[in-house]
Amino acid sequence: MLEGVDDAGVAERVVIWIERKPGAVWAVGRAINPQHRRSEQAHPDDYVFEGYELEDALECANAALDDDARVSAQDGRSADAEPFEREELLKPLERWFFGRE
Repeated sequence: MLEGVDDAGVAERVVIWIERKPGAVWAVGRAINPQHRRSEQAHPDDYVFEGYELEDALECANAALDDDARVSAQDGRSADAEPFEREELLKPLERWFFGRE
């Protein structure tokens, strides 16, 4: 999650996430100000990537994160979001799949 400002100078929140969808599909989402929505459900146009390769999802998510962090830094906002890592995504998936910690 990054905090920034829009073109009019109004504060905005950008949320980027990676999720596993049915059918073994990895998806990367990016939403602006999701806290103002009626529901926590992602909108279909929030997704910037859907595919079967985790590495492709990581590349897309980190590229989006870098782009938004760069814009936030140019606007004078702190942009210290950590990049997504393969291990952080695989641990919960392995716990679910193999039933282990």
